[in-house]
Amino acid sequence: MPFHVMLIPTLGCPANCNYCWSSEEKSPIMSIETIKEVVEWLKVFRQDSVTFTFHGGEPLLAGVDFYREALPLLAEGLSPRNIAFAIQTNLWKLTPEIAEIFARYDVPIGSSLDGPQELNDLQRGKGYYEKTMKGYEIAKAHGLTVRFITTFTSHSVKFREDIFNFYLEKGLTLKLHPCLPSLKGDNPEKWALDPEKYGELLIYLLDKYLENMGKIEVMNIDQLCKCVFTGRGTVCTYVDCMGDTFAVGPDGGIYPCYRFVGMPEYVMGNVYDRPTMADLAQSDAWKLMHKYKEFVDSECGKCSHIKYCRGGCPYNAIVPTDGEIKAVDPHCVAYKMIFDEITDRVNQEMFGSAGSMDMFLPQTMKPSRPGIMSLMLKKI
Repeated sequence: MPFHVMLIPTLGCPANCNYCWSSEEKSPIMSIETIKEVVEWLKVFRQDSVTFTFHGGEPLLAGVDFYREALPLLAEGLSPRNIAFAIQTNLWKLTPEIAEIFARYDVPIGSSLDGPQELNDLQRGKGYYEKTMKGYEIAKAHGLTVRFITTFTSHSVKFREDIFNFYLEKGLTLKLHPCLPSLKGDNPEKWALDPEKYGELLIYLLDKYLENMGKIEVMNIDQLCKCVFTGRGTVCTYVDCMGDTFAVGPDGGIYPCYRFVGMPEYVMGNVYDRPTMADLAQSDAWKLMHKYKEFVDSECGKCSHIKYCRGGCPYNAIVPTDGEIKAVDPHCVAYKMIFDEITDRVNQEMFGSAGSMDMFLPQTMKPSRPGIMSLMLKKI
């Protein structure tokens, strides 16, 4: 659903990943009273159906009682709208009791693994893999859908084949994102993935995906192909998210996205004050985000991918420069590389000299190896 509210029960996390952007110790935990205020705010703020994603930090630190109360409060309090839920968690704190609640409300789970155990634990900390897989087994036993996000770093990108094969052999869906400079530590660039290396990785995964069609799902590639095919962004990195996505922090503060939570300069309002859209639009954070949008229109106006890229993620562009708008998302290089590759391949398949009419041939006469159009037409 287009209206998305991220709920951040806490910025605390029991893990200590080397490159993490947020793992604040002693972070407060959202109260049920704040959930009630979210409901009252949304009753007047916007009438659309809404997806709630619990994010963090580690959202399961809120505990079983929090979710036992929060999910019915949100689902029933905003009835008769359609309400959907999701959660992003490392699964360490998942218990059968919480899993039963999630199953009742059909909550899909996003989690994190960086590949095989040795590589994962090198980046995310010793014992991470075992704790996450223990939670994964509990989730599976309760019929919950779990998909993992892999963070590719300057180190792990060297083992891209091992990581791909890990997901292939485990029968897991692969979703990934590039490591950004950390907001903690003395060497923030140590683990960050170079944009050009990221572009090369995406093209590599495109090839590997096509070689293994039907055996694995690579969500990023599916989404990137859909962007080109439909001419619009299909995930938050590539859309104008302002006004359709908000995050609510532990104290009820409203932010443009979960990645800004905990940064006072990006607070737009608070659910306890029941702000309208017009109220939020008066905040400095809202104005900055729209200023970035205008910058993209100017900076990227001649780019053939602007309609479905939109300059990438505003957080990536704004936060590293302390709120100054100097450039678009630094991964622009990677986005151009993969979008150019997809566009070139579809043009070759449809109009290239080696069988420009392939898409109109009878099934028995078509090339046996899947092409880019098979991904563009794939249902996701």
